[in-house]
Amino acid sequence: MRFHQVKELVDWAADYHARLADQYARLAAAGTDERLRMALEYLAERERKLQADLLGYLDDGSDHDNVLNTWFDDPNDFPHPPVLERLPEGIEVESVQSVLATALTAHRTLQDLYAHRAELAGGNHEREFFEALTKGHEGEVRRLVRDMQRLEDY
Repeated sequence: MRFHQVKELVDWAADYHARLADQYARLAAAGTDERLRMALEYLAERERKLQADLLGYLDDGSDHDNVLNTWFDDPNDFPHPPVLERLPEGIEVESVQSVLATALTAHRTLQDLYAHRAELAGGNHEREFFEALTKGHEGEVRRLVRDMQRLEDY
């Protein structure tokens, strides 16, 4: 579909974080390497937090109702389905670094999507909303790298 509301994209992103969290949790439960299990559990927890944050925007009475109900025209399906849809099923669990690489790819791709929506925004509130999501993912990427490095150092 070519026309979407911002809330559809936010709902999709929340669902995507949930699917990543479920996949990380399944992989953690199936693994035997303690460090890898801890990394996967940490990532599952972070994805659940990101999902909850996005769902908070969709709650009735959110300060973002006007932005969420904004329509946008995008001739491409969002959000880059070939890349993002493959990630949850193709997570490499050889090492903490391979798991981190997958997590970073997912976050940077979502960050790029939000930045793209900010560039194409029809109004200031929509642009600011997507810029805030972009910055949030920047912070999340830094946090993931820092925390996963700490895990590797032990």
